[in-house]
Amino acid sequence: MLIGCFGLQRLRNVNDVMRLLKPLPQADPGEPDARSAVHYLLWLLRKQWRSLLVAGFFGTTWMACIGALPGAIGQGIDDGIAPRDTGGLILWSSVIVGLAIAMAGLGTIRHRMAVYNFLNGAYRTVQVATRHATRVGAILPRRIATGEVVSVGSADPTAIGMALDVIGRTIGSVVTFIAVAIILLNISPLLGTIILIGLPLQALIIGPLLKPLQNREHAYREEQGKLTSRANDIVAGLRVLRGIGGEELFTTRYAEKSREVREFGFRVAAASAVMKGLQMLLPGVLLVAVTWVGARLTAAGTISTGELVAVFGYTAFLMMPMGTFLETARKYTSAYAAARRIVTMLQVEPSVSDTADPHATVERIDRLLDPQSGLAPTPRKLTALACTDTADATAIIDRLARYVDSDASADGTPLARIPLLNLRQLVLVSDNDAYFFAGRLRDQLDPRGSGEDARLLRAVETAVASDAVDSVGGLDGDLDAEARNVSGGQRQRLRLVRALLADAPNLYLIEPTSAVDAHTESLIAQRLREYRTGLTTVVVTTSPLMLEQADEVCFIDDGKVKATGTHRELIASDMDYYALVTRDSAEPEIVEEVAT
Repeated sequence: MLIGCFGLQRLRNVNDVMRLLKPLPQADPGEPDARSAVHYLLWLLRKQWRSLLVAGFFGTTWMACIGALPGAIGQGIDDGIAPRDTGGLILWSSVIVGLAIAMAGLGTIRHRMAVYNFLNGAYRTVQVATRHATRVGAILPRRIATGEVVSVGSADPTAIGMALDVIGRTIGSVVTFIAVAIILLNISPLLGTIILIGLPLQALIIGPLLKPLQNREHAYREEQGKLTSRANDIVAGLRVLRGIGGEELFTTRYAEKSREVREFGFRVAAASAVMKGLQMLLPGVLLVAVTWVGARLTAAGTISTGELVAVFGYTAFLMMPMGTFLETARKYTSAYAAARRIVTMLQVEPSVSDTADPHATVERIDRLLDPQSGLAPTPRKLTALACTDTADATAIIDRLARYVDSDASADGTPLARIPLLNLRQLVLVSDNDAYFFAGRLRDQLDPRGSGEDARLLRAVETAVASDAVDSVGGLDGDLDAEARNVSGGQRQRLRLVRALLADAPNLYLIEPTSAVDAHTESLIAQRLREYRTGLTTVVVTTSPLMLEQADEVCFIDDGKVKATGTHRELIASDMDYYALVTRDSAEPEIVEEVAT
């Protein structure tokens, strides 16, 4: 009947249960309800209701076996030990052994379901957060601190998973608490009343501590996120800090912030310690009271010795569901704080909207046009953008690659009408902030895994990056996160290798040679032209060595295309262009020679 009530008639053995466990992580985590933290948690409960229901069933039956032990022991005393009845003693001893065996089996499945629910909730949270971060793109760190993003990807999924882990035991605690309460009232209304008033009273005393604990945990996590952001910034700029002698200053600042976080941690620990202390003290006081009253009732003959033992056991057992209730409250307090951060991230909207018909794809893009600046790079040529302000070039490329909404078009079609994924496959932008993950160099340079060494080595040769590859032990060597185990110039050339291997029909390179010496830059410029033959390539640069190799140069001043021509033509005809490309040169005779 109980199985029928829970709608689990088919769960006749462990294999039936295990069939409910889909491989994790699931292929589609679903679309989260990000209206609020509560809505997000309810969405998770809806997505996992089947496995949570199974966990509740086994949590209930497992706790029912534990709760039945005091009654079985009491009956064994009254029916076996007190009257010296061997048959009664054997019977109830067998019942106790049976309950222990059932408890072990049911506990195993309950624990497995709890772990499954934990992992399912944690993985689902990681999936939706990662998917959203990918969809939002580069705007995310501008809206949310790096530490908050790190927390969403590490600690917060664990907090969410722990809240789902405890649900099976929570359901079992509710059911068994009610059942044992009825049994206690039947044995002794006085003892039952003392216990049923005493246990909720404990919750009323401890409950008000949850809100301060929640506030302190939230403040602690915020400070922890700020500290993580600072650590990331320090690690990212470590080479620069060492170069300018700023290590000691930033170490001191980090230590000061770390001490502040430690103080917040102490506050959380203090509140948690008070709560745990009360969880030990209050049940002990109740147990003493029940023992004293029960002993007097037994002495008066109101209840039997076996019933006294059972009452004592039931009281001890009820500490278990009460502890589970408090554990549930603590875990949902932490889960709520985690869900708030997750929802904050999920509410960040991308800088561009993707409302185009997903079937309205284009196979190629010949000419991109930015009406705001007047730039329209010649198809299948190497075009250089020489800008008086690099920010203007970045803004233009953001519009042409549709990182922001604009009036830019592709072959007369507004970019807004082209599906974003389709556009990303046809137009690639590579700048000096492009990230490298830790891993094998081959995988970082060629994420698609073409596996062709000849192709990889050709791109490496084009970018003059052989020394960078050799420095990490070859293509199969390990690259650190952010490529911290190579120099700045090597890192820049590895970015260029990765961009070339993408074989994008339209490639935009922003200052790809700003960190290399003149000889290396000259080689890259010559080889880049050959490597990208027949493909549209746009390079943002003011280097004469790179400009000389371009098929056309667009001189951009104040965000507008002022002049177009070859490098030599512009050197001869436009003094502003001449001043731009020679202002950092200590050898003007070289430029004069180039122009002749």
